[in-house]
Amino acid sequence: MKCFIGIDLGSTTTKAVVLDEDYAILGRGITNSRSNYATAATVAKQEALVNARFTLFRRALGQVAAIGAELDEFLGQLERDVRLEQFLDDLEDLQHTCAANAGARRTAAEIEAINPTLVEIFQRLQAEAPQLFAPGAARKSDFFRDLAGSRYIALAQEIVKQTGAAFDSVLTIYDRSIIDVENRISTKSDRVKLARALDRTFAAIPRLRGIEVAVRTPVENVLATELEETYVVGTGYGRATLPFPKEHIRSEILCHGLGAHIMHPGTATVLDIGGQDTKAIQVDKNGIVENFQMNDRCAAGCGRYLGYIADEMNVGLHELGPMAMKSTRQVRINSTCTVFAGAELRDRLSLGENREDILAGLHRAIILRAMSILSRSGGVKSEFTFTGGVAKNEAAVKALRQLVRENYGDITININPDSIFTGALGAATFARRTVEH
Repeated sequence: MKCFIGIDLGSTTTKAVVLDEDYAILGRGITNSRSNYATAATVAKQEALVNARFTLFRRALGQVAAIGAELDEFLGQLERDVRLEQFLDDLEDLQHTCAANAGARRTAAEIEAINPTLVEIFQRLQAEAPQLFAPGAARKSDFFRDLAGSRYIALAQEIVKQTGAAFDSVLTIYDRSIIDVENRISTKSDRVKLARALDRTFAAIPRLRGIEVAVRTPVENVLATELEETYVVGTGYGRATLPFPKEHIRSEILCHGLGAHIMHPGTATVLDIGGQDTKAIQVDKNGIVENFQMNDRCAAGCGRYLGYIADEMNVGLHELGPMAMKSTRQVRINSTCTVFAGAELRDRLSLGENREDILAGLHRAIILRAMSILSRSGGVKSEFTFTGGVAKNEAAVKALRQLVRENYGDITININPDSIFTGALGAATFARRTVEH
């Protein structure tokens, strides 16, 4: 089966989209960007191809009358079991890497305390893993580093009290090892993980055993289908580092403009706020870029800025929006400079300002900066499409709607739940068009 793939290598996350020959989206994948950009691109592509198989599973099983209303439950359980298999695979790699790093520049006594500590940590991580992917489980992140890291640290703090190992040493081992693990590609194929996950799924839903053959046959046929990477196009902040020929690279401006047009064909203006930059793009009725502006010099007012604020407040990045939505009064923030943001934040907290109000002011300051960039690009025209990771932040969306209404009146604003994949979608569309023409 021919597939056309777009990869958007961002500064914080890397996204991939897979299209079929009819321009239909088969799959999407996302991973955290890392020091090895080529690895991030490969992992995002693999994630998208696994997701594509789920689209094909749904198509194939839709023809199996016996599964009927059980289809969504089956596919939901299968997806969780695939995630579990991926997590356990990475966890095994991390354990071996930590064990290898444990002896580096340490005395025999230190190693004697550290080794049983690591064994206990990983035994507990493996035992807890199924609960992370149980139905209804709340995960703060789907990225392995976040999931494994938070529990590793918590377990280490508890276990070193029993083993006598130095907590700092156990933490240093993790920090060294996770970088190595993230920058390696799993040696187990996605088909193997999917096949193992399928066995888990049937064990988890015993009532399907009576129709197991009817369900397994089309699923295994999909697993046997070759997903041919016919053409791949790369874009994004790190596109220059992608191991692609020059003709397989497109600018992120072109890809975001086209991607927004594909998502919302009436789009005239695009605002993309990513981790490292903000882009304001004007496109014509075919999604072709007519004008654009970007932030200059630094990442002020972008996703990295929000990440820094989250670190300063010791909360998760995903918590900032909901906290800001609880604001009861408007606080004016004078700077969106990452360097000075922490100082201003601490000053305002020391003066007794409510942190929810401060966060609402920070979000408004970010959008005010974006509005300035939009103005330089030609202003906001209807329809207006907001994309990028910050488009998933409800407080940023609220501030944007208010400021657009104040400055431009009632204009249609599109915010797609899959907007983070806009650049990758544009790249995949370029890939398909390249082969078509």
